[in-house]
Amino acid sequence: MKEGRPAGKGPRTADEQRTVKVSKYLSRHLRHSPERIGLTLDANGWVEIDALLAAAAAHRFPVTRAELDHVVAVNDKQRFAVEGGRIRASQGHSVEVDLDLPPAAPPAYLYHGTVAAHLAAIRAEGLRPMNRHAVHLSPDRETATRVGARRGRPVVLSVDAGAMHRAGHVFQVSANGVWLTAAVPPGFLRFPEPR
Repeated sequence: MKEGRPAGKGPRTADEQRTVKVSKYLSRHLRHSPERIGLTLDANGWVEIDALLAAAAAHRFPVTRAELDHVVAVNDKQRFAVEGGRIRASQGHSVEVDLDLPPAAPPAYLYHGTVAAHLAAIRAEGLRPMNRHAVHLSPDRETATRVGARRGRPVVLSVDAGAMHRAGHVFQVSANGVWLTAAVPPGFLRFPEPR
């Protein structure tokens, strides 16, 4: 069972609803507000699983280790990484962390999903990380389309990642295959033709 559910597949079961709730809870506290439940992430975003479970229970959202392991295993976007007795979000942090990812040579093109309302700003300023630490790019159009669709009708931009890399821009790739870079200047973007 995957966390996401394709359209037209009927309502989620109670187990699926719980999996989604736990995943959102983990994302919120491992990416954005660990202090809200009394957690402190280390410099690389890791926290002890036992400390996370205790903090969740103390804040009226008890999560069992089996539920946590299930969410990590079935998450369709592989949002979380577990190493020994520690867990962290794979990317997408708004709190200060260093994921300690090595620089990587990107494919020739990467993709970014957005919506039409953001295109004017993107044409002027390029892609910026906004409240996150890096711009997130997808390795394929399908993934970028799903990302853009979370905010409305998706628009997929092509990023000339090969040219950016040759120009000295640094790329990293997270454990779940999301490509990260500090920013994408407008000159490296290809916009779809207006319809």
